[in-house]
Amino acid sequence: MKVSVDRSLCYGSAECAHRAPAVFAFEDGYGVVRPGAAEAAGEPGVREAIGEAAEKCPSQAIVLTE
Repeated sequence: MKVSVDRSLCYGSAECAHRAPAVFAFEDGYGVVRPGAAEAAGEPGVREAIGEAAEKCPSQAIVLTE
């Protein structure tokens, strides 16, 4: 799974960093994908947390691709 954050949509709610801190961080007022997040996505429960973060993102800025 590839995860990214569309900065043109993100308005900095930090929901992603709250729901999946192994994958997302909050920097300069925006959600970002942490370096090495692709490896973390394989850990138990992390894939589900990423999906929840994408679903609950109020600006729908999280992009998931297989």
